[in-house]
Amino acid sequence: MPLVEHNALPAFEKLRQHGEKVLTLEQAVHQDIRELHVGLLNMMPDAALVATEIQFMRLVGGSNQIVQFFIHPFTVHGLPRSAQTQEYIDRYYRTFEQIQESGLDALIITGANVSTPSLDQEPFWTPLSEVIAWAQGHVTSVLCSCLASHALLKLLYHIDREPMPEKLWGVFPHRIADREHRLLRDINTRFDVPHSRWNAIHREPLERAGLTILIDSDVAGVHLAVSPDQHSLVFFQGHPEYDTNSLLKEYKREINLFVDGKRDDYPPHPENYFDEDASTIAERYKAAVVRALNEGEALPSFPEAHLEPLLDNTWRDTTKSIVNNWLGLVYERSAYEAPHPQP
Repeated sequence: MPLVEHNALPAFEKLRQHGEKVLTLEQAVHQDIRELHVGLLNMMPDAALVATEIQFMRLVGGSNQIVQFFIHPFTVHGLPRSAQTQEYIDRYYRTFEQIQESGLDALIITGANVSTPSLDQEPFWTPLSEVIAWAQGHVTSVLCSCLASHALLKLLYHIDREPMPEKLWGVFPHRIADREHRLLRDINTRFDVPHSRWNAIHREPLERAGLTILIDSDVAGVHLAVSPDQHSLVFFQGHPEYDTNSLLKEYKREINLFVDGKRDDYPPHPENYFDEDASTIAERYKAAVVRALNEGEALPSFPEAHLEPLLDNTWRDTTKSIVNNWLGLVYERSAYEAPHPQP
């Protein structure tokens, strides 16, 4: 089920370089295959915007239904952007007005950085609310990641997330809670999921609101839940879209914050992420950084090239299966519920 390169978005060529199948628009029009048009509301900050774009496009393109996928990235107002990133968005992203005009079969919403105590105080809250109000009447299903899940659960079900005593950060074991659900068809019953968050929404308020818990963890809590109708809203609380090195890059950024005096403590390792050899390398680097700061010496380079080959990905195959099942449901329902959107 290939992606279709229907515009000049650089992510298509990057995906080809990583072995993903991407059709040109000319190739696509000569095939008698049903299209699915999937919106990608990308609210991630500048540093992660393109990486997140590629992560979700890879998940969609890696499924195995006999369908061609048109991915339509867009964003909302109220998110701080550099001039360079805004130029990229203006050049390659669609506007929400264009999305409304052409229509979508499904919508994916990414996480975002926040700066206020309550999500409804964030500058993106109103434009995000407008997107959701439109999507509820025009999109077969909406899939949310992490912060987007927290925002929609507050907006639609009045469920507030709760601060945790410390950041949940690492890769944690999970189990499926409903083996018969269509979204979980043919997936592993046990697998890992990356998390990176300071807040949580717990099982009890979700169940009181009529949502179904599909995947959870004794350590990380609820990971996947669905709306009472079992298909129109899909909530991930973790980050199943993460690349193998995503937490490593976060770890590097946290170290840089410590070096710059923007955090008081040297960051701990992401849990269950480094093996023994990687932990040894990371601890040696920590000692070298602390010594350099104390003695006013030049800081050593972060050993990314040594750490990355030691990392394991224990979540991607399961995530692709879940996304594949989700797109299968979208395909079935959109075939008779809505007109086909236009590229």
